[in-house]
Amino acid sequence: MAGQAIKIELNAVIVAVAGSDPQILIDPSLALPSGPFETGHRTLEQGLRNWAKSKSDQPLGYVEQLYTFADRDRTTGSQRVVSIGYLALVRATPTTEMIWSPWYRHFPWEDHRKGVPPVIAKTIMPGLNAWKAAAPDAAAKRDRAQRITVAFPKDMRHWNEELVLQRYELLWEAGLADETMKGGKAKSAGLGVAMAHDHRRIVATAMARLRAKIKYRPVVFELMPDAFTLLQLQTTVEALAGLRLHKQNFRRLIEGQGLVEETGAMTTGAAGRPAQLFAFRREVFAERAAIGTKLPRSS
Repeated sequence: MAGQAIKIELNAVIVAVAGSDPQILIDPSLALPSGPFETGHRTLEQGLRNWAKSKSDQPLGYVEQLYTFADRDRTTGSQRVVSIGYLALVRATPTTEMIWSPWYRHFPWEDHRKGVPPVIAKTIMPGLNAWKAAAPDAAAKRDRAQRITVAFPKDMRHWNEELVLQRYELLWEAGLADETMKGGKAKSAGLGVAMAHDHRRIVATAMARLRAKIKYRPVVFELMPDAFTLLQLQTTVEALAGLRLHKQNFRRLIEGQGLVEETGAMTTGAAGRPAQLFAFRREVFAERAAIGTKLPRSS
């Protein structure tokens, strides 16, 4: 609309891992942290870092800009809302103003660590097949069929964990995401907890970016304590990827790339045998620009 006012806001997908659960910081209305950050900051990123620290008393680690969300239907009253999304990594700490929400609570079809989630066969595929059958013509039906096959392959060995956004947008387009109901009765029971506005789409963008990023840049260490076991590291990577990884191949991969070093200490006070503690070698950033690899999935 000509002359329509535009409002600029920032949205932050702040990610932490608690045990084996990736979590995002949200407010009680199921919205991401958002709003205008302090205009006095030199950069938007610095504003984000200062804002997050004031809310959770925890400095952010890795931060990157995701995308500018400016679809035509992002309106509030007479204003069109343009959001600049950020991905930020942090070690979870208690906060009184916001809550940590497991991201698989919002995306249950993305967690394949215990096998293929039953919701795919029970709810998603029937819904998508009905949407495909309702296509207006043969060409549209072929296009829908191809998109479904890529996003939710029949042979789950071909599952691409990075296609989080494509899968969510497919469910949204098929009318299976609660956000498409516009306040009507939800018809997607079991397809995760909806979020305010289009914030679940922003989270899907962040999940996809992070799943891709951990394969070639050691950002996962921003989520780890200063000293950790290799099992803790593998559990964290599995949590983010939503996949079970091959233990020995994973350890050879990490040790072979020189990403960690022994601390000389062992775990104490835990059940089972003491395990060796490692630390991230931060100097690897200076040694290499990027490390490309595929995660060693467990068969």
